[in-house]
Amino acid sequence: MEVIAIQKSALDGMKNELRELLEMTENAVRKYTPIFKEEQWLDNQEVCLMMNITKRTLQTYKDKGLLPYSKLNRKNYYKRSDVQALLEAGLPYNTNDNEFTDE
Repeated sequence: MEVIAIQKSALDGMKNELRELLEMTENAVRKYTPIFKEEQWLDNQEVCLMMNITKRTLQTYKDKGLLPYSKLNRKNYYKRSDVQALLEAGLPYNTNDNEFTDE
């Protein structure tokens, strides 16, 4: 086992820096927590199940700007209210060729 000795002032300085880092992290979490509490967010799979569509159709909705989404750590999330609004709009779709039909 290796023993490393440091001055008390250096140790105290590191402790203070760690406390500041923890405080910054807590402040950042506090800032964004209300966003996720106000609205329920769904991932790709949940949206596909909710809308009874394929992942390709979901991609088409995104590409055409019909369903807004947010990206976090390379994963897409959708507001439940946006998905519900799209369902209520009754947009026709064809899951076979992913083309929208005009009715």
